[in-house]
Amino acid sequence: MNFSMKKSTYFKSLFICLAALGGCTQINQKANQVPGRVGQEKEWPVYGGNAQGNRYSGLNQINTQNVSRLQVAWTYHTGDNTGKGTEMQSHPIIKNGVLYTTSPKLKVLALDAATGTLRWQFDPFQHKDPTLHANRGVTYWENGSDKRILFTAGPVLYALNAQTGQPITSFGNNGQVSLYEGLGRDLKGFYIISTTPGIVFQNLLILGSRVSENADAAPGFIRAYDIRTGAIAWVFRTIPQPGELGYDTWPADVWEKIGGANVWSGMSLDEKRGLVFLPTGSASFDFYGGNRPGQNLFANCIIALKAATGERVWHYQTVHHDLWDRDLPCQPNLVTVNHRGKKIDAVAQATKSGFIFLLDRETGKPLFPVEERPVPASDLPGEAAWPTQPFPLKPAPFARQTFTEADITNISPEAHAHVAERFKKVKSGRPFIPPSKEGTVIFPGFDGGAEWGGNAFDPQGNILYINSNEMPWILTMVDAKSKSAEKLSAGAQLYRQHCASCHGPDRLGDQHSYPSLVQIQDRLSRRDIELTVKNGRGRMPAFGHLPEKERQEIVDFIVNPDKKAGAEPKQNMAVSEKTPQLPYAHTGYHRFLDQQGYPAVKPPWGTLNALDLNTGEYLWQVPLGEFAELTRKGIPPTGTENYGGPIVTAGGLVFIGATKDEKFRAFDKKTGKILWETTLPAGGYATPATYQVNGKQYVVISAGGAKMGTKAGDTIIAFALP
Repeated sequence: MNFSMKKSTYFKSLFICLAALGGCTQINQKANQVPGRVGQEKEWPVYGGNAQGNRYSGLNQINTQNVSRLQVAWTYHTGDNTGKGTEMQSHPIIKNGVLYTTSPKLKVLALDAATGTLRWQFDPFQHKDPTLHANRGVTYWENGSDKRILFTAGPVLYALNAQTGQPITSFGNNGQVSLYEGLGRDLKGFYIISTTPGIVFQNLLILGSRVSENADAAPGFIRAYDIRTGAIAWVFRTIPQPGELGYDTWPADVWEKIGGANVWSGMSLDEKRGLVFLPTGSASFDFYGGNRPGQNLFANCIIALKAATGERVWHYQTVHHDLWDRDLPCQPNLVTVNHRGKKIDAVAQATKSGFIFLLDRETGKPLFPVEERPVPASDLPGEAAWPTQPFPLKPAPFARQTFTEADITNISPEAHAHVAERFKKVKSGRPFIPPSKEGTVIFPGFDGGAEWGGNAFDPQGNILYINSNEMPWILTMVDAKSKSAEKLSAGAQLYRQHCASCHGPDRLGDQHSYPSLVQIQDRLSRRDIELTVKNGRGRMPAFGHLPEKERQEIVDFIVNPDKKAGAEPKQNMAVSEKTPQLPYAHTGYHRFLDQQGYPAVKPPWGTLNALDLNTGEYLWQVPLGEFAELTRKGIPPTGTENYGGPIVTAGGLVFIGATKDEKFRAFDKKTGKILWETTLPAGGYATPATYQVNGKQYVVISAGGAKMGTKAGDTIIAFALP
């Protein structure tokens, strides 16, 4: 879909829609509360609603005729709102009348799904320093009376009794398994967590990971664990070793140093075929690949593995030799479509670039044509960008692909002039322009297009519902080493190497995801800063693999940036041998904004899309979210940047939060018209769920806020009809 098509669709749609052991607390039920009885509830038992990741419910008690009457049924406050940017992205699961989720501080919560009353909670960090990060939920497994919750916090996988919250002591080491195991080399202290729940096949938990995106990244191997014992059953190496398929797409022996190619966004399961489908991310470092020339399998791939053994069945690479952080950002949808007169089981994978790859589930072959097109070469010495990239010819992209002068924002003359001046100085105008020192516009931006919230698939019409960001970002490369760097203190040099890419060389952050560090000592104690550098927090990776001396040098610089270099600063710069040195770094993740903080491109800035997967044609596209202050000025709803995904129901509804305006909405799935909306106590930057207990249907969402500069929260909210 080109921009002119999308623009016309946009205005048409406007018209249509105007953990430590012992960290468990048992809570007794009150006598007058009626717990959900097994068999009476319609469940949401796994991440994504079902193993296929389709975020669909056959419930229709809440429907297009009565959704306007929705009201709050219950709320639960986790008590974990620190006000310091800790997010709550958890996608709840509901099993046997119990809702399982996680809090901003990564406590596992078991709530009565009908009342929101706490049954038990488990704190993985009781009596130890926390490692706080995004967590999108837990996994449930049962075999007879043995019922377990599996989840991760920091570099640890836990197994809990689903009925009591107590650790399963026969699992691993008293209920814990280290995520450092099974990677083939010593990576103790490296940043390895898992943000998204694994998926269960029989008695196996198949789990991905999140790793650093810098040169010090661990490899993103896929591991399957025996759910009873915690033992590793199999490992799939996403960065092949000698003798393995794909080894020749990297330099020889680079596997000993390169990391990334991880699955952080979730996976889907075809239980009948015994296949698990994995979307991988880019190799690290994200923006320079001079040390990894080649196609780089199995980075940026959709991979089908035999779930029982980890054996590769097929793979499809969506970006070759990624230089743009084009991770596959969300769980694949396993769908059945009518294609050329036949029913075909397929995989639909949305991308940050705004593409949908629709692949045959058994072979990995595209159902619609995909064209390899020439793309620009890199002008960074040492870089060899791959000469072509795959472009699906159908479906059309659900996000615009180019940012040209004609696309500069028109919300005001002042905004247009501000953006136009900056636009003259950067590279833009076509996809896959490699990173540069001048600055390269990444559009759609680093956070999509599609993001981690995932997509909803309605089998009633084979319609895929996708929310999208249309935010340009600017990536600017710099020399990692320079003569001026020699005059810096050891802490300043280390900060430049490890921290400036997120918090900026001036320590001002980006005012969205990465906070300013200026005068941080007025907000945090030195001990808190030290723990954050060591263990990570939120989107920030851990630097526990750095020597203690280097971490202290970084903290010294953060709290005292004016400290002068010593007479021989190089002697203080004992860079760890575990950290590869690259010739280039970048200045940070910068959204391209106007002078008032609005996106630099013409609206829409966030959309919700309905795509017929049978035909590859879009049914509708509407703006998702609004800035009330712009609407009051007569500007049609623009949409906003959004995080979290949709669900779709047999009641004819698409539910989604996600937007910067902190609202939760229900759309008519046939037209895209808003039928109901409410303002949450904090942004609902998570994917909702729906379920039925004791004859009543509920819709629930985590309202944790804290993204995009919005306030933090700690509330889980369920809605139902009166």
